[in-house]
Amino acid sequence: MSGLKGGARSFKNVDQDSIDSTGSVTISQVSTNFDTDPGGPYDNRAYLPSTAASQATLATVETQDSRKQLYGVDENEERGNWSGRFDFLLSLLGYAVGLGNVWRFPYLCYRNGGGAFLIPFAIMMCIIGVPLFYMEASLGQFTSRGPMTCWDFAPVFKGVGISMVFVSAMTSIYYNMILAWSFYYMFASFTSNLPWSDCNNKWNSEFCSQNLPLTQCTDGESYANGTCYVDGEMVGVWNDTLFEEETGLKRVSPAEEYFNNVALRLSDGIEDFGQPHWYLVLCLMLSWIVVFFCLIKGIKTTGKVVYFTAIFPYVVLLILFFRGVTLENAGEGIKFFIVPDWSRLLDARVWKDAAVQIFFSMSIAGGGLITLSSYNRFHNNILKDTFIVCLGDFFTCIFAGFVIFSYLGFMAGKQGTTVDKVAQDGAGLAFVVYPDAVTNLPAPPFWSILFFFMLITLGLDSQFAMVETVLTGCMDQVPSLRQFKTFVILCICAIFFLLGLPLTCSGGVYFLQIMDNFVGGWTLLIIGFAENVALAYFYGVQRFCKDLEVMLGMSQNIYFKVCWYAISPLAVLFIFVFTFVDYNRSTYGDYTFPVWADAMGWVLACLVILPMVVVFFYKLSQEDDPVGPCDKLRMLVTPTRKWGPYLVKHRKLIEYVPDFVIDPYEEKGRLQGITRADLYRSQSIPTVASKTSFNRSIGNISGAYSADMSMTSHHSKMTLESNV
Repeated sequence: MSGLKGGARSFKNVDQDSIDSTGSVTISQVSTNFDTDPGGPYDNRAYLPSTAASQATLATVETQDSRKQLYGVDENEERGNWSGRFDFLLSLLGYAVGLGNVWRFPYLCYRNGGGAFLIPFAIMMCIIGVPLFYMEASLGQFTSRGPMTCWDFAPVFKGVGISMVFVSAMTSIYYNMILAWSFYYMFASFTSNLPWSDCNNKWNSEFCSQNLPLTQCTDGESYANGTCYVDGEMVGVWNDTLFEEETGLKRVSPAEEYFNNVALRLSDGIEDFGQPHWYLVLCLMLSWIVVFFCLIKGIKTTGKVVYFTAIFPYVVLLILFFRGVTLENAGEGIKFFIVPDWSRLLDARVWKDAAVQIFFSMSIAGGGLITLSSYNRFHNNILKDTFIVCLGDFFTCIFAGFVIFSYLGFMAGKQGTTVDKVAQDGAGLAFVVYPDAVTNLPAPPFWSILFFFMLITLGLDSQFAMVETVLTGCMDQVPSLRQFKTFVILCICAIFFLLGLPLTCSGGVYFLQIMDNFVGGWTLLIIGFAENVALAYFYGVQRFCKDLEVMLGMSQNIYFKVCWYAISPLAVLFIFVFTFVDYNRSTYGDYTFPVWADAMGWVLACLVILPMVVVFFYKLSQEDDPVGPCDKLRMLVTPTRKWGPYLVKHRKLIEYVPDFVIDPYEEKGRLQGITRADLYRSQSIPTVASKTSFNRSIGNISGAYSADMSMTSHHSKMTLESNV
């Protein structure tokens, strides 16, 4: 079903609901004398022609360069555009580069063969990351629509977009809890003596590492269980490994006890959930307040905030890098990070981890890429932006690994152990290992404040994009909400804050781990696979590449075509299958979740992908043509009349599609026997009285459309001087 196909459904048995469906009618050049202040639910100024004296053309100037990008005024006044090119680029970079680059990639690299892991990571970046990143971002820019409404090329796949919004919504709920922890730790660092620097606090246990110090035991008696006694009194541990194996006990750093006993007040398991803790509730509220004020004007405010939040983490990482590499024993940590174990390349789990990290690290299939790029100007060079962000993400992962492992080497030296005993994944790295490391540096509060402020800025960029994805999905689906944008943002933040309150309980971290494992895990693989298949095999790679040629002014490299057709979907399918083959029960540290907790995670994951199935069957049932299911499905994977660029002046460039509709909104009015001016003056679209009258109107105007066809020959080619 691929190829340069139009959206040609017959008008047989058409009713009011099918007026928006695919058609084979082409309109003539429209009049320029339209009402500039239309009203009604179909008020869409963006579809006014580029020569009209309307708000949609305030950004119009005559220029010799049809692809010249004009900033300062919006090309699309209804939805808005980025104020500057770097606003978008930094927002995209900030969305892609997040907490996963700092705490997840270094650990995966260490666990999967050190420097050898960079090979599968780079390969997966090339065959999955870059192609799917480019596909998503291009789709958003070409249509100027968010993930809920960009599926007119194959309406039956609209559920994929809804699933994207669900993923962003659920991820933003627990992601902001991590930001709340960062706020808590940053505030706790404003002291002369960090509270997790020693074991002399009432919340410390007898197994706190400073109460059981490591010793050579040269003047005492070494016991087989790893302990050392002098004059019958235990003075420390001479072998940490033996101590854990023989006694079943574990030395715990004061930073870990602070995180569990003070910050989280961690319970023994998810069964003991507890009550919300007021200080975490306040920190979570602060996180959502920051998000609200940064999104209050949509992309106009976030586009300015990211100049700080996207750049500042790199400044901090650079400072931490130079401090880290000068620490004692830092070289051992870096050695652990980069020395390759080539034998691990034969392990399929390593390749799976590399591919999953690509989805995590580059934020593919979450809808944010479509959302951010949908506010671009039509001719923006999204290909260049893709390569800049992908390379930035790749090298940020590597650079963060050097920073983190220099401190892990330092910690291993201080504790008299190896790096593998210190390295932890996820929250343990950010809220246990690093806080412990800074206590051994000069002026520890300064380094602690700097690090946690960096985590906040890293997380905020990704959080902005996820909430913006939900916001854009709502407003694109219900355009009348745009006039209440501030109120909608407030409602979203308030609802998500309330939904996040369980995460502030003693058992909240367990629930957060379940959400992270299931909501942000294999569900992304399914969504990414469905998106790839929809564009490559139903819409067609060839036509999609022609669309991109119009948008970018250059033909597409065969590399992308091959990846979209075969390599990317096959790689994602392999990872998805292997994820289930290699499935293990969820864990948090030494705690293994009960079966019912994992079942709850599966329910959450199914809720995320459920819209894909529901929308598929709903669309199929709504198609009322008396044809078989296969014919219905064929129509539902055919582009509708509204598919294409958002603005009329850009739709005029699509001349390679037979019977492409230049202005679907004007066509809708003409099919119902009213003029475009009447359409925009009216408060609502008059309903078609019956299929008979509708078919009669088709007959009455068919001659006019045939005459109009001859008038469209002057429509511009791809090199037409547009009013961009």
